[in-house]
Amino acid sequence: MNTPPLPSRRKLLAWTAATAAASTLPPRAGSASAASAPIALKKGDVVLFQGDSITDAGRDRKTQDQANNPAALGRGYPFHIGGQLLAEHAGLKLKVYNRGISGHKVPDLDARWQADTIDLKPAVLSILIGVNDIWHKLNGRYDGTPQIYREGFAALLKRTTDALPDVKLVICEPFVLRCGAVNDTWFPEFEERRGHAKEVAAAAGAIWVPFQEMFDQAVAAGTEPAYWAGDGVHPTHAGHALMAEAWRKAAGI
Repeated sequence: MNTPPLPSRRKLLAWTAATAAASTLPPRAGSASAASAPIALKKGDVVLFQGDSITDAGRDRKTQDQANNPAALGRGYPFHIGGQLLAEHAGLKLKVYNRGISGHKVPDLDARWQADTIDLKPAVLSILIGVNDIWHKLNGRYDGTPQIYREGFAALLKRTTDALPDVKLVICEPFVLRCGAVNDTWFPEFEERRGHAKEVAAAAGAIWVPFQEMFDQAVAAGTEPAYWAGDGVHPTHAGHALMAEAWRKAAGI
């Protein structure tokens, strides 16, 4: 695969201006972000990232029980966010974990939720899930419908808040970019699933991280989709860095 050209300084400035302007707008009434206060970290808090390969990002399973281990955090947005939080809040002795697993869908998260989430007792739980729920269906490896995705995701969040009533949920918007493996067969079903994720997040009072909106703005500013995600699904180094920035802005930390 050819490496896409770096965006010009003019294009980057245009995108930066667009995202800065968007960040000054008040949250829309009824949105998950409007209903959720920024996160206030406390001493000893556990911050946990959950999801599929986008979250996994090549993490080392052998060291996953070691909080704050760089290898265990992978090479993606959890690594970026974890390092920044640990540097800026050194006195809080935070514990950051990544338990994303490549290929996973909502039912896979549910099957391992007790050991990989509830037992870790996170104060902050970030979840990005949904792309495999449609990708595996398109490949004939799964038959889950958008309704199954919505109901399963909602049930997973209820199970979480029942066990951890004080947890702060951060739900990340599933996203794709129109390049690589992503073509017209993904739509409009992917948009339906993305809408369900937002509905579920709002119902749970979660913070919403608008990853699709963020990438759409970046592409509109002049960069090719493959610059952010070469296959349309898995972010590049630049894509993960952009995700980390958006996550922190949404979470308020």
